[in-house]
Amino acid sequence: MAFDNTITVVGNVTRDPELRFTQGGMAVANFGVAWNKKKADGEEEVSFFNVSCFRQLAENVAESITKGSRVVVYGMLQQRSWDTPEGDRRSAVEIIADDVAPSLKWASAEVRKNEFRGEGGGQGGGQGGGGGGASRPAANQAPPAYDMDEEPF
Repeated sequence: MAFDNTITVVGNVTRDPELRFTQGGMAVANFGVAWNKKKADGEEEVSFFNVSCFRQLAENVAESITKGSRVVVYGMLQQRSWDTPEGDRRSAVEIIADDVAPSLKWASAEVRKNEFRGEGGGQGGGQGGGGGGASRPAANQAPPAYDMDEEPF
């Protein structure tokens, strides 16, 4: 869990989560969130964030969240930098999610507890070698937000 730079963002999902698996079998889901803020002059200012989820959270997000859903994202900020092929330096700030939940301000949700699948939580399903309990992201990927060491709830 992130203690130094935690952030909570409530907003709308801007694109359906994209679920992939690392070579080690760890699930990774990426999606976007936007939130609007009204300025004093009545105009709206929109902020966009990329969100990354890992392991069981990634699988649950991919199954449960769709574009347009209002969500609460809790996690930490991480900045990445890279050079473009043209030689320009670029950077991005993204949220590494510790938790994602539906917002119940204007909607209701049905909660269904998933069966606990052990450390790492990966289903495997033929995706690069199974459960992925001890796998880590590749060097160019974000670190997992946390290690699951006990059954949830």
